[in-house]
Amino acid sequence: MDIAIYTLGCKVNQYETQAMERELLRRGHALADFDGPADAYIVNTCTVTAVSDKKCRNIIRRARKSAPGAVVAVCGCYAQTDPDAVAALGVDLVSGSAGRMDFLDKLEELLQTRGEQVITVDSALARRDFERLPAGGAAGRTRAMLKVEDGCVNFCSYCIIPYARGPVRSLPLDEGVEQARKLAAEGYREVVLTGIEISSWGHDLKTGQALIDLIEAVCGAAPGLRVRLGSLEPRTVTEEFCRRAAALPNLCPHFHLSLQSGCDATLARMNRKYDTARYYESVRLLREYFPDPGITTDLITGFPGETEGEFAQTLEFIRRCAFTAMHVFPYSRRPGTPADTMSDQVPKEEKEARARRAIALAGELEARWLSSQVGRVLPVLFEEEKDGLWQGHTPNYALVRAQGGSLHNALADVKITGVEGDALIGVLAGGRGRPLRSMPDCGKIRN
Repeated sequence: MDIAIYTLGCKVNQYETQAMERELLRRGHALADFDGPADAYIVNTCTVTAVSDKKCRNIIRRARKSAPGAVVAVCGCYAQTDPDAVAALGVDLVSGSAGRMDFLDKLEELLQTRGEQVITVDSALARRDFERLPAGGAAGRTRAMLKVEDGCVNFCSYCIIPYARGPVRSLPLDEGVEQARKLAAEGYREVVLTGIEISSWGHDLKTGQALIDLIEAVCGAAPGLRVRLGSLEPRTVTEEFCRRAAALPNLCPHFHLSLQSGCDATLARMNRKYDTARYYESVRLLREYFPDPGITTDLITGFPGETEGEFAQTLEFIRRCAFTAMHVFPYSRRPGTPADTMSDQVPKEEKEARARRAIALAGELEARWLSSQVGRVLPVLFEEEKDGLWQGHTPNYALVRAQGGSLHNALADVKITGVEGDALIGVLAGGRGRPLRSMPDCGKIRN
């Protein structure tokens, strides 16, 4: 059968989609384009905001309308938190954010029987076991994802995800090591350790091990892989974490520390577990231990009760941190969260105006950082050709474009000659590019 998948949301959803793709291929099915004809359409949904829910509904309606005779199956976080709303869209199968193999079993049954609608959603908060899925990436990609954790118990006041994903569950360290070795043997050149909240890795295993132990084990087991980290809770970054992480030559010095606000009063209303002083300590430690790290973040503007003065504090803090890149979002009300019922909701126009101001500042900081890379020689893992140029990323996650021969999945030193938009432009410093057989120091930068 021809099966098409549309994925919304985070890297965990992307990871789970590629796992379903691999399994479908193993079972003898073919993958189809979502905009073309198919026997079945899978929509893997996100529910991080009300806007995400709306996008999911639009995609589901599109699939149902374009292929009335096909099986439409929906899984993921939106289906988990509001299965009735999904079912009402006329889909054939509704599942949640777990049980992917069972979901595919039921999809195959429906493809054969064309039976009645099936709704199978568990209680996320009752989950205790980590769901094991094959690690990997989309066909032809140089970068694979390895999901090492699921769930979250932080209960930020704006976030529905703990209810969609359940409590923390971790992939045991020895299994993470084995999967990393397998990915290296399959030819991937970079792996991203991902999860809903990877900083909580190991809390449920009761072994005394923390995330840095897993990072060390994965880096040591697959020295030919660049190892990149998913989003970190800022308190993860301690002196010991940095000292041990900086000793790992294949760990990419790119750290995404979610900020959300640069004002302590706003952070308290968000129920975040740190203040700006602790956050900045993480930024300081990373820059002390790593040469020119990429430090990126997320920001929410117009959270309930945020005054102009509080937003001004946030802008000042952003300047102080000098992020290399930022994702900025105006606050989106999410029914079912405490923030949705808070008083002093900020008008939509003001939320969006503040987002534009933050985006402008983020652009200035990113441009300044990119300009600082000009003249340097950086190791780039090339991923794809686009508009006549090959592009890939440095260890600190700068996007680089350069001319060359067939550079897919090759590592090459690139002399950076300029900046074009959000990317660096350069020329190959050592010829055409070489296959990545041994991993150079990811933090190495030459002037």
